[in-house]
Amino acid sequence: MSPFTRSRQLSDPTEGGAEPDDDRATKEPAGDQTESEKPDAEPDTGAETAPDTAPEAEPDTAVETAPGTAPEAEPNTETAPDIAPEAQPDTAVDAGPDTAPHTGSDELPGAPKPGWFGWRRRYPRVARGVSVGTTVLAGALVLFALLVPNQVDKIEFASFVRIPAEGVLLAGLLLALPPKARRITAVVMGAFLGLVTILKFVDMGFYQILARPFDLVLDWILIENGTDFLRETFGRTGQVLAVTGVIVLFVAVLVLTTLSVVRLTRLMVRHRPVAARTTLILGTAWMTCMTLGLQIGTVPIATKGNAEFLGNRVEQVRAGLKDARVFEKQAAVDAFAKTPPDQLLTGLRGKDVLFTFIESYGRVAIDDPAMAQQTDAVLKEGTGRLKAAGFASRSGWLQSPVTGAGSWLAHSTFLSGLWIKNQQRYRNLTTSDRMTLTKYFGKTGAWRTVGIVPGVRRAWPEGKYFGLDHIYDSEHLGYHGPYFSWTPVPDQFSMEAFQRLEHGKKDREPIMAEIILASSHNPWSPIARMIDWDDLGDGSVFHRIKKEGTNPTEVWKDPERVRTEYRRAIEYSIRSLTEWVERYGDEDTVLVFLGDHQPVPTVTAGDTGKDVPITIVAKDEKVLDRVADWNWTDGLKPAANAPRWGMDKFRDRFMTAYGPQG
Repeated sequence: MSPFTRSRQLSDPTEGGAEPDDDRATKEPAGDQTESEKPDAEPDTGAETAPDTAPEAEPDTAVETAPGTAPEAEPNTETAPDIAPEAQPDTAVDAGPDTAPHTGSDELPGAPKPGWFGWRRRYPRVARGVSVGTTVLAGALVLFALLVPNQVDKIEFASFVRIPAEGVLLAGLLLALPPKARRITAVVMGAFLGLVTILKFVDMGFYQILARPFDLVLDWILIENGTDFLRETFGRTGQVLAVTGVIVLFVAVLVLTTLSVVRLTRLMVRHRPVAARTTLILGTAWMTCMTLGLQIGTVPIATKGNAEFLGNRVEQVRAGLKDARVFEKQAAVDAFAKTPPDQLLTGLRGKDVLFTFIESYGRVAIDDPAMAQQTDAVLKEGTGRLKAAGFASRSGWLQSPVTGAGSWLAHSTFLSGLWIKNQQRYRNLTTSDRMTLTKYFGKTGAWRTVGIVPGVRRAWPEGKYFGLDHIYDSEHLGYHGPYFSWTPVPDQFSMEAFQRLEHGKKDREPIMAEIILASSHNPWSPIARMIDWDDLGDGSVFHRIKKEGTNPTEVWKDPERVRTEYRRAIEYSIRSLTEWVERYGDEDTVLVFLGDHQPVPTVTAGDTGKDVPITIVAKDEKVLDRVADWNWTDGLKPAANAPRWGMDKFRDRFMTAYGPQG
């Protein structure tokens, strides 16, 4: 009998006789056994065996069976597993009439090995377990991607037991499509789901730092700022590890969600009736839960969160694209653009005016019960010491355009009188001819305008826009001490450098200074401490002080320690400023100091408020009389109900108060 010839069972009332179905078949007498059919016989010819034969078939044999026949056992036959119970694991099985004919070799030409290097064939139970486990993980990943919120604070158990409308619709679509379109759709939707999940992860980071989602149009520049912060806080190695980890995570999410959707699609197709019924049941359940408003706690069971999430992003992109035109119209309006120089800021002529920003000095430092007592003590101490030195002060609240980070946006809002809420507006502002508060001081010709900006460590072309006659960055303050994480120069040294480089000079003209104090910048570890002003020298003394400080890696493991270090940093900045005024201020000193924004949500404990304190300090009573109608609170601490303005309103109100009509 030819090994390429198939036979089929014929109905025969005799003892199991089989008759060939064509001329090529070889008829064998029923009931007779040759020597080769015996268990100990050595097969030497090729034959097609019946299922009942060859109980001790050799490994690697393949048998094409014809039920009811009992031909001679032949070498290289393919046997079903139940035919050869003692066959080796590598035995190939071809037990059905549709099986491809055997060629005489161990495997068909070009046929892939079952499993990885044949392991599925050798360990079928393990292979099945791995297959089931992989499918379960794929389903869990897809469900996670569909249901995970884009804010860490909203992640809870109830978030993952909801019914996602998008998942039900996608399952129905995949079941309805023809094979080729289904495969393409599965890949595309898997990749898209991965991208949405990555965007949610990015949102989580932005909410943790900026208390807002990532802006797809305007926030790409912040990625570079974030990597710079990592390098300055945790070193070059920490930066590389963090960036590498993020890239690996994003690629893994994208690949795994795509593979998971493809795998689940194949599973649904193999079990189409069950998948169709399940999809129908889930769709009905979703509509019922949505109609009745059923919830688990405060979380609705039926959700269309991804559709809403993407809808908000589309609207965000559209708004971002339109914002440039809106901002251009706003920037064109300036109440003082046509005011003659000799009519500007007449109420401050002859005074040294200092606009000082304290990094991350937000309302939380004053109102939060965990910080209020200590901060209140520092502000009361400062108020008392200034009063003893002849200074009075008034305080209120401003609302910053940002929270958590983005100091330059707050600074430019305060100085320009425009709401600079994103990087696009900042770029448009700094390339325009819009007048800022610092430019108006310079326009009068009555002040020398300088900037003390220790946080600037690279080229800062935008600095020219603010109209400052001279800018002192971290490389030009004479500091030879260590960085304190992100902070290049401690606040006390920055103020002493301002005194040495500008304020302390004899026979000078009045100064208008923009001063940015950076010691209270995130991560608030380690922080400097106050020392005797005469011991500051070139800053080398801070090497020892830094060693006494805390490690940011350890501090950030505990949110309460972060909050404690933040409070201590704010106290240090306030003391640096008030002690400088007490030590070097005089009748002609006017100090305006404020916070630029609230700290990160880790410190604010989820509070999304954007209020920051602002204070005016002066020895000349006439200076404070001009802002009496502002109804600000006496002292360095604003009352809870003190007036609250948008930060963009300060410029015009200040210039009005100190103008000819003020």
